[in-house]
Order: sequence, then C-alpha cells, then structure tokens
Amino acid sequence: MLTSVLVPIAREGRPFVAGGVGLALALLYLGPWTGALGIAFAGWVAYFFRDPPRVVPTRDGLIVSPADGVVSHITEAVPPAELGLGPDALTRISVFLNVFDVHINRAPVGGTVERIAYHSGTFLNASLDKASADNERNGLTLRLADGRRVGVVQIAGLIARRIVCTAREGQNLETGERFGLIRFGSRTDLFLPKGVAPLVAVGQRMIGGETVVADLASAEGPRAGEVR
Repeated sequence: MLTSVLVPIAREGRPFVAGGVGLALALLYLGPWTGALGIAFAGWVAYFFRDPPRVVPTRDGLIVSPADGVVSHITEAVPPAELGLGPDALTRISVFLNVFDVHINRAPVGGTVERIAYHSGTFLNASLDKASADNERNGLTLRLADGRRVGVVQIAGLIARRIVCTAREGQNLETGERFGLIRFGSRTDLFLPKGVAPLVAVGQRMIGGETVVADLASAEGPRAGEVR
C-alpha cells in the first residue's frame, strides 16, 4: 500500500512541493481549518508531481504510450511542420491528461532525438482536436534504428503553462525513458510511421511507458473498442 502512495517526486516538481508545504505551515498558523486546506493543497501538489516507476516492455518494435491519460482522438493528420515528418497525413494518437494523471512524459520507442522544436500558441482546452495545431507545444522527432521516424508532441492545456523537456538533439532515448513533463492538465500527441496501425481505441486509459499503442513488426489492422 505504501509503495503505491509514497512514490518519488519528479525533480522539476520539488520546488512546488516545498512551496505548498510552506503555504500549509503559514495557513496552519492562522487556524486549524485554513491549515487543513493548506495541507490538502500541499498533498495534491505532491500527488501531481509523482514519478512512479514503470514496467516497460522491451521487445524491439513495440511503441508505448508517451503519457498517462485517456486516448481522446485517433485520426489521420499532417504532423506539425517543425517536426520534419513530411507533408503527408500520419496516424495521430492523442492522449489527454487531467490534473490527477501522472504528467511525466516517456519516450514511446527507442531512437535518436533528431529534432526538438518549440512552438508558441494558445492555451485551449487540451481535449479539443484543434489544440494540436493551436496550442503551445514542444515536439520531438525520434529516428529509429531502421530509419523510420516517430513524432511525439507535448501540448499545453487550459491551465498548463509550462512544458519541460529534458531531452536534447542527438541524444539516444530508450523506450519508456523519461524526457520531460507538462505542468497541470495537458495532452501528448504521438505520430506513427506510415503504415503502422494503432492497437488502442478512443477512450482507452493509457499508462505512460507501459501501454503498447502500436507494433512496428505487426501487420494487424487498427483495433476497435467499446465500453462494457
């Protein structure tokens, strides 16, 4: 039980946790009720920035979810120009993260970071389809060993105002390796190579670094799903 609750806190979130604790102590000085609110807030901040370990599938060719959350869209879309993935539409899997999800981003597949590109924009609700094009975002292009490329985009949301990317161009990332986070509600888009079908369905819950979303070695078509 304790290991499922007392998980590591992401380094980028520790100043926020410290600030929350300081606020809680100040509110506690004012009275028990305000103190209780402060403690609840500090606890939520720590919960938001949690960074639990994940069991990453290691078989070659598997593409995993780059984020926790729910698949909000699966569609054919032209990737953002800054990713350098070409003018043709590719399968885009969008994972929406609410404020209770783990916000650590993980590499969907092992490869070399060929390009990192930041694009300023608006802060629409990240669950909207147009958020992919209009919102502030940071994109990574990963070149795989076989030459194919995968795009992953961190997208700010309605209250998310800070995208953190710790990867650098030329770096080799392993599948499931942490490369950043988005503070508060947000979205992560994944662009699959041409001809690769998604193995997840809209509405399905993702576990970043664990849930297999596609298989480069599979000829299986797109999967359908329904609520039961």
